[in-house]
Amino acid sequence: MIRLLNNFLGSLGAFYIAMLAPLAVIIYLFKAELLSSKTSSILLVFYSLVYRTFIDGKRLASKKVIPQKDIWKMILPGQRSQYFRALYLER
Repeated sequence: MIRLLNNFLGSLGAFYIAMLAPLAVIIYLFKAELLSSKTSSILLVFYSLVYRTFIDGKRLASKKVIPQKDIWKMILPGQRSQYFRALYLER
């Protein structure tokens, strides 16, 4: 399972899909009035702090930019900008 996730996130297009699809679903459900403001706010905080930390960390770990054990450090301010090129521009 982990190997499959690493291979999936290794592709730049797949990374963007994994990064943006949950956000699109949250926005769609909010616009369709299927989520309350409070629920959508909680989901957005979870998305930005937990999900994006994990997805960005897994991508960097699969590219061997950071060790697997340092994925959690992506939650610290400035970490994503430190690895901007590796995360968003390089295959």
